[in-house]
Amino acid sequence: MENNILLESGTNELEVLEFTVGTQSFGINIAKVNEIMNYRPLVSVPDSPPEFEGVFTPRDKIISVIDLHKVLKKESTDSTHDLLIICSFNQMDVGFHVSSVKGIQRISWEDIEKPPRISGDGVNNIATGIAKLSDRIILILDFEKIVSDINRSAVIDATGATEVDSSKADKHIVIAEDSPFLNKLIQNTLLDAGYQNVVSFDNGKDAWDYISGHKEVGGDILDQVSCLISDIEMPKMDGHHLTKLIKDDEVLKRIPVYLFSSLINDQMRKKGESVGADAQFSKPQIGALINYLNEHI
Repeated sequence: MENNILLESGTNELEVLEFTVGTQSFGINIAKVNEIMNYRPLVSVPDSPPEFEGVFTPRDKIISVIDLHKVLKKESTDSTHDLLIICSFNQMDVGFHVSSVKGIQRISWEDIEKPPRISGDGVNNIATGIAKLSDRIILILDFEKIVSDINRSAVIDATGATEVDSSKADKHIVIAEDSPFLNKLIQNTLLDAGYQNVVSFDNGKDAWDYISGHKEVGGDILDQVSCLISDIEMPKMDGHHLTKLIKDDEVLKRIPVYLFSSLINDQMRKKGESVGADAQFSKPQIGALINYLNEHI
C-alpha cells in the first residue's frame, strides 16, 4: 500500500485505516497493513481458540486469521461482503476478519486520547486510543494484545536475555508504551533482568514532560536518565516525534533512545534513524534489547 506519511519524520501524525466490525468503527495504523482482500474460505485448525478462525495460503505464504467479530462480540451486518485486512507486525503475518473498510484517515497523535478503563468492557480493554472525527469516533485497537490472547509468545520473547551486572542495577530506565499489557510485560522483564530503577508512561507526551523536567536538576543528564525505551504508536505523541524532541535538545540528546516496536521494518528503520534513534528493536525480541542495554548503558 502506498503510504507517504511513512517517509516523513517526526510529524507526530499517523494514517489510520478505518474499518467496521458490525456497525462500529475501529482503526489500525496503516503502517501495519499489507493489503485488503475479500473474505474467503479458511482451513480450520483443530483445538484452536474460537477467535482464531483458520489459515489460508495466498502466494505460498501461510496467513493466520483472527475473527474480530468474535473478539469484539459483534455480528457482521452482511457477511457476504466481509473483508480480510492482511497485516505484518511482531515479525509475523496475520489477517483480521472485518465487516467493511471505510477508508484512510490522517490524524495527529495529539487528537488521540486514551480510552477510559472500564472493568468488564471487552472493547475498552483492547483499545489503546480514541480518535475523534467531526461526526464519529474511531477506536484504535491493541492488536498486539488481541494476538497475545491467542499466542502469548508472539508478543514478547525474552529468549537469551542475560542478567545485568549489579553495578548497573540502579540505572534509571524510562519506558513509553501505550499498551497496558505490553507496558507491564516490558517492566517485568527489565526487573527480572536485574534493573531496579524503572519508570513507565503510556504516551510519549508524558514521557517527554518527565524527561525534559530533569534538565532543571543540572549535572550529568545521564546520571538522571540512563535511556529511553519507546514504542512508536502512542497517543498524544508518537515515538518518532518524542525521539526527535530529545535529539534536538542540546542537553537531552545524550540520552540513548531505543525504539521497541512491532512496526520496525526497512522503511520504518530509516525513519527512526532520521530522527536520531540510537538503536531499534522489533517486537517481540525483548531478549535482544535487554542484552543491548547490558552492554551499552
